[in-house]
Amino acid sequence: MSAEGGTKAILAALAANTGIAVSKFIAAGITGSASMLAEGVHSVADASNQALLLLGKKRSEREASPAHPFGYGRERYIYAFIVAIVLFTVGGLYAIYEGYHKLSDPHELSSPMVAVVVLVIAIVLESFSLRTAVKESNAVRGERTWVQFVRGAKSPELPTILLEDIGALVGLIAALLGVGLSILTGDPIFDAIGTLVIGVLLVAIAVVLAVEMKSLLIGESASLDNIAAIEAAITADGSINRIIHLKTLHIGPEEMLVAAKIAIERGETGAEIAAEIDGAESRIREAVPLAMQIYLEPDLDRVRAER
Repeated sequence: MSAEGGTKAILAALAANTGIAVSKFIAAGITGSASMLAEGVHSVADASNQALLLLGKKRSEREASPAHPFGYGRERYIYAFIVAIVLFTVGGLYAIYEGYHKLSDPHELSSPMVAVVVLVIAIVLESFSLRTAVKESNAVRGERTWVQFVRGAKSPELPTILLEDIGALVGLIAALLGVGLSILTGDPIFDAIGTLVIGVLLVAIAVVLAVEMKSLLIGESASLDNIAAIEAAITADGSINRIIHLKTLHIGPEEMLVAAKIAIERGETGAEIAAEIDGAESRIREAVPLAMQIYLEPDLDRVRAER
């Protein structure tokens, strides 16, 4: 993923959510709308999440140290996982609680048209944020579907922003419907129902994010395309007979570890083996620039020898 593209999407979402949060809280104070208050808290959570993603990107750029010889690339996954927790608790659970509270004790909205105006403005701003995230994602997702992109992305920022923006936009529409139906019917229960819908939606998105970030934290292999490119690069010049086994691991969104045991001919000299390994490493880095840590272990080609 382009680091610049991810940062651009984060900054666009941060600017939009900060402005939206201020306007929502003002409207919630004027109208007493539960869904508006829930949306305000949601926007604060979103803005905080974007700040966390920026912090994670910054901390992941630190140089490797003796205590962390492979660097700090996975910090981006840690902060994205924290984002999922914040979205689940501050966004989702709070909205569910507020919706339940308003169902138990409904009261009329005051100045509901203020809420409508703010929600419409927020929908417009959130649409621009989502548009930026979609544009930046399209630049890197290739032929993958959106589900495949979210499930297979090794960089957490764009999938996180995409899901947040989609959740925010759908939540705003739910809030607008809740307030609108409350105005039309005079029954504030619709505002409470809209709040509950927002909460359930945010909890669902948070769970999806948490599952994906957990997988990245545990450690995911390279994509199938990259694995195929690495295998082809190792055996490209014919000096290495075959790959006995190959393991890959993302130690960060833009850094990969490659470890392989390669088969060599019996009787080759140390200098010949070293030259073959150096050549294979060079070809791997050219084919897959993310492969920055490469360890190739030579072994006798016992399969060929038995033949």
